[in-house]
Order: sequence, then structure tokens, then C-alpha cells
Amino acid sequence: MRKILVSAGALALVSALAGCVTSRSGDVYTRDEALREQSVRFGVVEQVRPVTIEGTRSGVGAAAGAVAGGIGGSTIGHGEGSAVAAVVGAVVGGVAGQAIEEGTTKRQAMEITVRLDGGQVIAIVQETTETFSPGDRVRIVSGGGSSRVSH
Repeated sequence: MRKILVSAGALALVSALAGCVTSRSGDVYTRDEALREQSVRFGVVEQVRPVTIEGTRSGVGAAAGAVAGGIGGSTIGHGEGSAVAAVVGAVVGGVAGQAIEEGTTKRQAMEITVRLDGGQVIAIVQETTETFSPGDRVRIVSGGGSSRVSH
């Protein structure tokens, strides 16, 4: 029975972390962005540099890890020893779960600096899904507080 509970806890951790993954690429729109008018500007890429979008720390990973660690720890020993192991397992599981959440939601991205046709220079960070090089002619789609670059 305890093995089933440990397996269920691990499955809950993986499921919770999978739900935290969101895209910050230029070709993915949220449901709220669909069917909304957006502005389009054009320009030329001046510079592209690799950056990292940090992972999320929503608390879901820590909570799921604590549950899984607590269940796993409670299978060790009997009586008071089992309770202590459950607490230690919950703490270790919580720390590990938070680290796993942050690591699985971290994304490689690029900062794209664009000189707009009007002369203004802007920079936009988005996940790396398209390749951009200095001199590329691009369009910038903006609306709802976000902007994205595409060819």
C-alpha cells in the first residue's frame, strides 16, 4: 500500500510540474490574445543575443515534492522514527520539488534588438523558436502588454 502511495505522490509531482510549463515563444498566443486587435510595426534586426528566461517558483513544485517526500519518508521505520522520517522527507521533497519546478520551466531565449522604420530602437525577449540575424527584416506584433518578433 505504501508503495502505491509513494508512486501516486511522485505522479502528482510530475503532473503538477507539467501544468506549470508555459511558452514565451513568438509563435504561441494565449487564449486571451486570440481575436484581439494588435499593432504591427516593421524594422530591421540590429543585434541578437542568447538569454535565459528564469523558471517559475509558484510553490506547486515545493508542495508536490513535500507530499511525495513525506509519504516516502513515512515508509521508513516504525512509530516515532517513522514520523521523523516523514517530516525530513517532506522538507527534502519540498526543496527538491521547488528546484525541479524551476529547472523544468527555465527556457532558453533570445533578446532581439530591432531598429524600427521610424528610427526607434526596441528590444524584445522571446523563446528561441525562429532564427534571427542582424540585417533581417522583421515585424513586431504588439498588443495586450506583450510584443513578439517574427519574419
